[in-house]
Order: sequence, then C-alpha cells, then structure tokens
Amino acid sequence: MTKKLIPLLLLLVLILSACGAKSSEDSSGKAKADTKSSTTASSGKEKMVTYQSENGPVKVPAHPKRVVVLDLSAGEVMKLGVPIVGVDTYAMHNPNYKPYLKGVEEVSADDLEKIAALKPDLIIGYSNTKNLDRLKKLAPTVTYTYGKLDYLQLFKEIGKLVNKEKQAKEWIASYHKRAGALAQKIKAKIGNDATVSVVETSAKQFYVFGDNWGRGTEILYQEMHLNMPQLVKDKALKPGYYQISQEVLPKYFGDYVILSVEPGSDTSFEKTDTYKNIPAVKNHHVYKVNTSAFSFNDPISLDYQLKVFQKDFLGK
Repeated sequence: MTKKLIPLLLLLVLILSACGAKSSEDSSGKAKADTKSSTTASSGKEKMVTYQSENGPVKVPAHPKRVVVLDLSAGEVMKLGVPIVGVDTYAMHNPNYKPYLKGVEEVSADDLEKIAALKPDLIIGYSNTKNLDRLKKLAPTVTYTYGKLDYLQLFKEIGKLVNKEKQAKEWIASYHKRAGALAQKIKAKIGNDATVSVVETSAKQFYVFGDNWGRGTEILYQEMHLNMPQLVKDKALKPGYYQISQEVLPKYFGDYVILSVEPGSDTSFEKTDTYKNIPAVKNHHVYKVNTSAFSFNDPISLDYQLKVFQKDFLGK
C-alpha cells in the first residue's frame, strides 16, 4: 500500500462512519417516534373497570359516553348525566325524557345493526332482554332481573355501574326528604284514614295497582304511607297489578284516585251513571295523569310525580 492511497482510504472510512452514524440516528429517532405513537394510542384507550353484576364480573368503561338502554326506563342513566345514544320506544315516548333525548335513536333489542352503528360503549337491559348473547358482542352488556332490586336500589346500582354512585345516593336522600315533607301536608288535608287508589285504563280495560308498579305507587304507598283500599290490597298488592272490569270500578275506587289515561284513549266510561255516582268522582277527587309520563319509577319520573301530587292534592 503506497502512502498516496492512505488519505483516500481514510476519507472512505470517515464517510462510511458518518453514514453509519446517520443511519443509527435515523433508526433511533424512528424508534422514539414509534414509542411515542404507541404511548398516545394507549393513553387514548377508554379506561375499563370491573363491575360486579348479578351474573358475575363485567369489564365496563369507567366513564361511559355512548350508552344504549333497552327495556329499562333509561331515566336512571339520564338523571346521572351519562350520555345516551339509544333507547327503546317506551322511553322515547315518555314526555319527561324529551330534554334528554336530543340526537338519541329509538332502538329495540332486535335492531342489532342499528345498535352496532351507534357504537355503544355500554349496553344496559333486563335479564330477559332479547338477543343478549349478540348484544354482548357489540359492547359490554349489563343486565338486571326485574324486581330483584327495588326501584331505589336499582338506581343506586346503576349509579355504581356508571361511576356515579355518590350522585345517586344524594338524590335518594333528597327524594326521601321531599316525599316525607309532602306526605305530612297531604295527610293534614285529606286525613290519616283516607284511601287512595291508582287505576289505569287502556283500550276499555282497567287495572288497579299495588305499591311497586310505577304510576306513582312507590311514592303514594311506600314513601307517603297513604292507605290502599282493602280490596285493592287483597287483589293487587302481591302480584303488583290486577285487571278489573268497568262494572266493578266503584269497589276499587278509594276516597282519592289517581287515574292513569293515555291521551286520546277512549274515556266514554266517564259518561256512565255507574262512574258518575262513585263518591270519589262526585267529590272531584279523581286526578287524571298521562300514562306515558307516569308509568316509570326512575328519578326523572319520580320528580315529576311529586310535583303532580303536590298540585293535585294540595292545589299548588
């Protein structure tokens, strides 16, 4: 090797070293970028928590943002300020829910493609809701058995599910206080011995209700401890409701009656002598309510029912 070749070789070595260093730098920079991208994707994932449902543990979002509610009233979720994207037809047509339903789709458990398109992050239903196995493939799905929890326990449990248990407990405490105060005023006006019936009419059929079937029964009987007529108690308390005919209405009407009627339904029974001669009717103690607004026993419905009872019984 001559002395003239050494500078040239040295120059080649330096160039190759520089290229190697640049390649290493590029590789390192790319690795850092990949790491940063991976971290961003991970941090963007929804945080999941374990909810102990009646059927065992279920992984659910810590803060759900796209909830579909089927068969339940949906009012529990709405009251807690959790975003809903889909509800069933009964919830959709409840006038009390209207402020909460902007942009919300009406769905049923059979509308699997429509539910999938809503991209829910949580589905809530009853244990007998249809297509549960298929719904569980769309999003974490939690169900409750109807009647296993009372209406306030259910609200508290849903509060726990959506990470709002504290808010649920605060509302329940307020509800007890407000219902108790109203009960005192109503009893002072109607007397401690007065009886109250809850009756619903639909398609010329009539039903009387016990103390846990919506229609304000939870407030009137469980919270206010107003008296149920003995015959209603005998027939409707255990099953929750009891169907009766128009002819026997006088036997089931108490001193005061909450009459649940769907707007536009047949009310020709009111023109019969049998109905007109019922003492509660003659005394103007029958208070009509909208069935769609009165059927449920969720917090939104209960707040509404309290206002209605205050107006009906106290005139204010």
